[in-house]
Amino acid sequence: MPPVESPSILVLPSPFFSDSDTIRLLESPDCDADQVLRQVVSGAYDKPFVIDDGATRTLHFSLSLIQSSMSLKDPFKLELDYTQAMMSFLLFLHRPKNILMLGLGGGSLAKFCYRHVGSARITVVEIDPRVIAFRDEFELPRDDARLLVIEGDGADQVIRSGQAEDKPDVIMMDAFDRHGLSGSVSSTHFYQTVHDALAGRGVMVANLAGEKNDRIEHLAMIADVFDDRVLSIMLPDGNDIVLAFRAPGFDPRWREIANQAKALRARTGLDFPKFAERLERSRRLRYL
Repeated sequence: MPPVESPSILVLPSPFFSDSDTIRLLESPDCDADQVLRQVVSGAYDKPFVIDDGATRTLHFSLSLIQSSMSLKDPFKLELDYTQAMMSFLLFLHRPKNILMLGLGGGSLAKFCYRHVGSARITVVEIDPRVIAFRDEFELPRDDARLLVIEGDGADQVIRSGQAEDKPDVIMMDAFDRHGLSGSVSSTHFYQTVHDALAGRGVMVANLAGEKNDRIEHLAMIADVFDDRVLSIMLPDGNDIVLAFRAPGFDPRWREIANQAKALRARTGLDFPKFAERLERSRRLRYL
C-alpha cells in the first residue's frame, strides 16, 4: 500500500484581528481561498484550523471554541486554565509510569507531561487525522521511546490498554470536537472500561465542557462507576475538571497534599496549592 500523504497546510492572512495575523488551514494551494475564509467566518467550515497572532497560536474547531493555545515564546507552557487544572493528578500520583491521553488537540498536555513528568511513557490517541496534521505547528516532539501519537478511537484504545500487562496509571480525557464530547466516550459502559483499564492506584482525569446538563450527566456516570471516589474543579469558563480514583481505599491526606502542592508549584510553575484547595473543598461538599 502506498504511503498516505500528509495534508498540506495553507497559510493565509487572517480575516480577524490585525493584518499581521495568519490562519493555517488544511487546504491545497490551489483552493478558492476567499470561499474558504468566508466559510470560516460564517461557521460553515468543518475542519480544524489554526490562528497565529505572532505571540500565540490557537487551534480551533470553530471560531467560538479554542481547543488549544500555545505561546510561541514558551511552547511547553500550559496556556489554558483547564489544561493546568488537569495536571492536578500529580497531587495524588507523583511518579506515574504510563499515561494514556484521549484527544491530542494542540498537544499542550502531552508536551507538558513529556517535559515535567519524569520518565513517564505517554500514549496519545486522536481520532481525527486532521488534528494530528497540525502537530508540527504546535511543536510537539517526534514520537520516541516516551511519546507515541496514534490515530484511532480513544474508547477502543482504553479497552486494549486494559488488556495489556502494563496498565495506565493515568488516563486523561480531553476528547472533544466541534460538537462536544465524542459519542464513543459518552456512556456508563465507557467509564467502566476506563475504571477497569487503570492500574491499581490509577487516576482518570476528565475535562468536561459544553452544556451544563451534559456535564452533570457525565459527572453522575463517573461517580457511579468509581463509587463516588471523585473530586472536581469547576472553572469560570464552563469547564469541569474531574478526577476519579480506582483504589477502593481512596482517602486523601490533605496536609501531605498541601506540602506536595508547594513542591510541584516550585518545580512546574503551576498553582498546585490552588488546585489542592479546590479539590479539598469539592470533597467536603460531597460529604455534606
